[in-house]
Amino acid sequence: MRAMPVGARALLIELDSGEEAEALHTELLRRRATGDLAVAEIVPAARTVLLDGLEAPVRLAERLVSWEVPPAPARAEEVVEIPVRYDGPDLADVAVHWGVDEAEVVRIHATAEFRVAFCGFAPGFGYLTGLPREMPRRATPRTAVPAGSVALAGPYTGVYPRSSPGGWQLIGTTDTVLWDPARVPAALLTPGTRVRFTPVATP
Repeated sequence: MRAMPVGARALLIELDSGEEAEALHTELLRRRATGDLAVAEIVPAARTVLLDGLEAPVRLAERLVSWEVPPAPARAEEVVEIPVRYDGPDLADVAVHWGVDEAEVVRIHATAEFRVAFCGFAPGFGYLTGLPREMPRRATPRTAVPAGSVALAGPYTGVYPRSSPGGWQLIGTTDTVLWDPARVPAALLTPGTRVRFTPVATP
């Protein structure tokens, strides 16, 4: 665990793995809820957690080294289910890379349980861990990926909340709205949320 100052009132905590970052994020939220930690923002990423709005960041950095951080527990709330038409243009390429047929790609993906490790890239875009097999990004990114595209990159699954450029492998589509400013909260997926993808028939 390495703590680096960011300006006068923030710390960027760097960890060795995504699992450690998730665990620290969970512990920080717990300590803030119990009043043991005064911080305005806690922002997790792949292997870092940003703490912003600290009164004494140097003092907290010194305290962090003595913390015992348990693994992040599974959340007790219900799993968010996202219906997916497994009709993506890269489904065949994923099957070849994994050494299976397309139906097996669907089975592998749809039977896994995912967890939102962190959010970023675009409002409502969650980086979901739990993919049993990794998949490299496309060699050439697309200039426009349709909203609702279900995609794979490295160890992550993600759903594009709006049309944007992207280099992830597209395996399906969903009509689920990931980001709605009129909804509270606006993001369907937040760090720690459990997610399953449910296959639906392609018209």
